[in-house]
Amino acid sequence: MTISSAIAGYKGTAMKMIDVGEKERTSRFAVARAELKCSRAALKLLNEGRLEKGDALAAARLAGIMAAKHTPHLLPLCHPISIAGADVEVAADEEAGVVRIEARVHAIERTGVEMEAMTAACAAALTVYDMMKRHDRGMELVSLRLVKKSGGRSGEWLRQGEEVRDGEPAPTAPRASKKLGKG
Repeated sequence: MTISSAIAGYKGTAMKMIDVGEKERTSRFAVARAELKCSRAALKLLNEGRLEKGDALAAARLAGIMAAKHTPHLLPLCHPISIAGADVEVAADEEAGVVRIEARVHAIERTGVEMEAMTAACAAALTVYDMMKRHDRGMELVSLRLVKKSGGRSGEWLRQGEEVRDGEPAPTAPRASKKLGKG
């Protein structure tokens, strides 16, 4: 198999990275959310800090930020960009039986940061799964979605029925976990 045939898609349709070289650098911002459905018993252990592997909430925040930075290594046609700020919040809601994750990514770039935000939210959810799987093998990643994006030619987009707090992530250390809204 040659390189050219390896990058040919279905029925020989070529895949390519979109050329963004002529676009202006503008402020780009995206918010993504994920929900991981878990047993209440596993969430109780998580909230009490009694998981054998350690602090899953802190590990998930760090994994999400790292994933945002490495998105082009995971998604072959995603542009490498310089991220100005990334923040991941993780909250365990025992009553609802869910871990809620919100990832916020900001860059001054020629292309958006939606994929970085979605990758961050997904990696954070998978990290929680990894750290709690001994206690709940039936966990489900029930939602992964883009909630908001702004910047670029298409401007701002907000998912209907979702609320997003104002502000972009600061290019500093992640904030402490806090209770996230349901929507």
